[in-house]
Amino acid sequence: MKIAYLITRMDEFGGAQVHVRDLCLLMHGQGHEVSLLSGWPGKVSDSVENENIPYFEIEDLQRSIHPLKDWRAFLQIRNILKDLQPDLLTCHSSKAGLLGRLAARSLGIPVVFTAHGWAFTDGVPKAHRLIYKGLEKLAGFFSTQVITVSEYDRQLALKNHILPENKISTVLNGMPSIPSPPSREGRKGAVKILMVARVGPQKDHESLLRALWGCTDLNWKLDLVGGGDDYELRQLAKHMKIDDRINFLGERLDVPQLMEKADIFALISNWEGLPLTIIEAMRSQLPVIASDVGGVSEVVAHRHTGILVPPKSDEFLLKELRKLIEDRQAQCQMGKNGRKRFEDFFTFSTMAQKTMAVYERVISK
Repeated sequence: MKIAYLITRMDEFGGAQVHVRDLCLLMHGQGHEVSLLSGWPGKVSDSVENENIPYFEIEDLQRSIHPLKDWRAFLQIRNILKDLQPDLLTCHSSKAGLLGRLAARSLGIPVVFTAHGWAFTDGVPKAHRLIYKGLEKLAGFFSTQVITVSEYDRQLALKNHILPENKISTVLNGMPSIPSPPSREGRKGAVKILMVARVGPQKDHESLLRALWGCTDLNWKLDLVGGGDDYELRQLAKHMKIDDRINFLGERLDVPQLMEKADIFALISNWEGLPLTIIEAMRSQLPVIASDVGGVSEVVAHRHTGILVPPKSDEFLLKELRKLIEDRQAQCQMGKNGRKRFEDFFTFSTMAQKTMAVYERVISK
């Protein structure tokens, strides 16, 4: 099978980028003819090219709406697809999803769009929701099939009449398996909290810092991993006088190792699809405290593998975070439960098999 993957950018380790990278490597390893197209090449696309997978840069492809550049990007995508003649195009992220579906259908190429969280979901600013809802309805006409990474997002699409039910299916995200990490039982000293998330409007680092400000009588340390401009966060930490307990690590390639050293994983967000970082944390046997947004509740079993907190609820987050920091036994038990839940439902092999079944169904039609 000739499969072309298209995503808006491949220069940062976001969930969609890791998802595309891992699928490219798997399909290539299984003997399929794989190509990757994106704007913004970088560390992630380099790892794909290093495996001798052809990579094509779409110079004018960017996240923001820019009519002239978007038109040029459409033509660039179309020309590459015309030369490649893939059996299937699979698109990821909003902008690539729109332009890629238009280009593929203009050439008669079947196209699957994977929605890693809709841009019109709750928590996104209202003006953006209205714009992207209209664009997704338009793109829906040109979709052969759409995959959502959570059932929440499938239901959201149906509720907003984005697509008919027969054109949309759920394939839960997954991560490659690794050996179970050493037990954390008997650990002493500061409780190490880890949050892996790009600094930006989607994430709510500020609420986590405010909650930890209310826990200064407890022994904890926080590692923040992820790209983006963290200047204001650093200033907030200094103002709260907790900056000596926080490590701003930026983007890192050793997240699995950092997770092994951590005791609690936090993901405090304004909106989500179905975060790979939570699955990665459960794989590492970490208890999770996360905002109950998007498909997060489909991964985190409340009070079994972690704690779900309402978004923008500082008081609730503070109360639950304090309890979890103080209870080493609960941390270990939730971590063990999370590892089992990962093995049962969220492995990469399970996700890949279901994804390939969608690909084959689309091509057979």
